Amino acid sequence: MPLRQISFHILHSEPVLAAGLHALLDGQSGLRPAPLAEADVLLTDYDHALRQAGRVAARILLLTRRDSACELRRALDGGVHGYLPQSCSAEELRLAVRRLGQGQPYLNPAPRPSLAGNARHTHLTGRETDVLRLLAQGHCDKAIARELGIGLGTVKSHVKGVLSKLDATARTHAVVVAAQRGLIAVRPPDSRPEAGGSAGA
Repeated sequence: MPLRQISFHILHSEPVLAAGLHALLDGQSGLRPAPLAEADVLLTDYDHALRQAGRVAARILLLTRRDSACELRRALDGGVHGYLPQSCSAEELRLAVRRLGQGQPYLNPAPRPSLAGNARHTHLTGRETDVLRLLAQGHCDKAIARELGIGLGTVKSHVKGVLSKLDATARTHAVVVAAQRGLIAVRPPDSRPEAGGSAGA
């Protein structure tokens, strides 16, 4: 049975870059262009990302030259799900699109100390780590409760603790921060062939 394709839409203020992104993604295994209203992933610049966050169903992948911690934190807090510098490789671009298409966040792994911030020496409990891993896989609270065999209220309490310890304002932000610190490992798409994404390169 063929895997569901991940649809993407490109909305970027730089036409040449937008054309390049389209050329790198269109025709790749498991990826297809789509109108914004139907897209799983929106690839966009910083200003468009902040305007579209919360207004579109697509998960937002930010491609920008900006890399200050303040601007990245503002984008993550505003609802952006992934970040790439415009200098990223074609392979990383496709990986990021597939990660977001599977409901996972993606943050370019270049070290950003101020994003690590206060959580660098924070210790999560074993259960908080379990909850965080499942959040990274796109599970909702009810699914986490079923998976771990705990109550829904307990899950919410653990999520609250994770957000507090990681100084995160949203779940996606917490997952990105935790992945940056090596607290959790976000698995690549080809390790979850039935998650709805593509295992292709």
